[in-house]
Amino acid sequence: MGTFFLENFGCRTAQAEGAAIAADLTARGYTPAGADEADWVILNTCTVTAAADEDARQAVYRVRRRNPAARILITGCYAQRAPRQAAALPGVLWVVGNSHKAQIASLIAEEDAGPGCPTRICVGDAGAGAFWTAAPSGDRTRPNLKIQDGCSFHCSFCVIPAVRGHSRSAPEAWVIEQVRRLAGRYREIVLSGINLGRWGRDLPGRPRLAALLRRLLEQTEVERLRLSSLEPMDLSDELLELMAGSPRIARHVHAPLQSGSDSVLRRMRRWYRARHYAERIRKVRAWLPEAAIGADVMAGFPGETDHEFQETLRFIEALPFTYLHVFTYSARPGTPAAALPDQVPPPVRKERNRLLREAAARKNREFRARMLGRKLSVVTLEQPGVALSDNYLKVELARPREPNRIVEVEIGGLTADGLRERPVS
Repeated sequence: MGTFFLENFGCRTAQAEGAAIAADLTARGYTPAGADEADWVILNTCTVTAAADEDARQAVYRVRRRNPAARILITGCYAQRAPRQAAALPGVLWVVGNSHKAQIASLIAEEDAGPGCPTRICVGDAGAGAFWTAAPSGDRTRPNLKIQDGCSFHCSFCVIPAVRGHSRSAPEAWVIEQVRRLAGRYREIVLSGINLGRWGRDLPGRPRLAALLRRLLEQTEVERLRLSSLEPMDLSDELLELMAGSPRIARHVHAPLQSGSDSVLRRMRRWYRARHYAERIRKVRAWLPEAAIGADVMAGFPGETDHEFQETLRFIEALPFTYLHVFTYSARPGTPAAALPDQVPPPVRKERNRLLREAAARKNREFRARMLGRKLSVVTLEQPGVALSDNYLKVELARPREPNRIVEVEIGGLTADGLRERPVS
């Protein structure tokens, strides 16, 4: 059989799906190779921003320049949203949307067995059919296990419901079996989804994420579970109590904020207000005093005034965030926000992005400084001499450890963006 190279763009869910595609190809006899020599190059794309679309296009041009004989297959969210645009790129043989992602290995095998053809597009309803139970594989030290897909909310700026479909959950028994299997190979497993906190709402009996976590702790030997991202109103008291009571769940909460201004949140069609979000985050800090608390924040949403932006800055300063993912607003075709008046000028968006990042960097330094002299539980990574703490801080190790191990280290100093282990004399 032939060789393949697969590059993932975007979220943890996409990474999990990419790992499943690679596993399917390997099972059919294909061999992983570098991008410059592979027979097939698979680009698993994102479309959450215009920059993500451009990243995908530039990747195609790069492959075409370095490996002109490669057959390129574009999949993922960009392929689902703009299939004809993707198909027009040079060297692209297949465009496969999220709707048919599970069939990629068989499509490639059929293509290799046949006489070849012009570019084909395979895109349908992203929300149709059953949940694709894409199990992770490979040598990553922290595999992403996708247990939920899609989103049934319709924020005015977000294209994801259109390219991922409505919320769908992996069956509980399948999740338990996958975690049981992965726990034999990995110390930490990351549970991921497009809207992870909605897991179970579409299953019989409408189970909740907290109940699933409890069963995973009871029925598997997994050493540590980490939750990827949860909408603020899914941070229930039951879930926080469970996280606080189990050392096997990482002390890490990521809850998208987007804005600290109620008027902006209304235009975004978010379903909470600033006071609701603040209440949840303060409960996180009360239950988990040393947890990492992160948020997504958007700069320059249409109509955002200086006053509304200052509301967001003050809101962020008042809450115990330890890091922020700051995004500049990017109009997505077909979303209501793209048609709103008073689009914020790009230079203003850029300046607001800078101010948000400065606030985030300051809060992160303060959080890291609090860890000096403390002992943290870390999982060692593939990168030599580097580990990740359960509260989501990068730790530079004083001596090498084997990857994929959970160890306790004492923190002796700060690095530019993380912590340094205290050497043992």
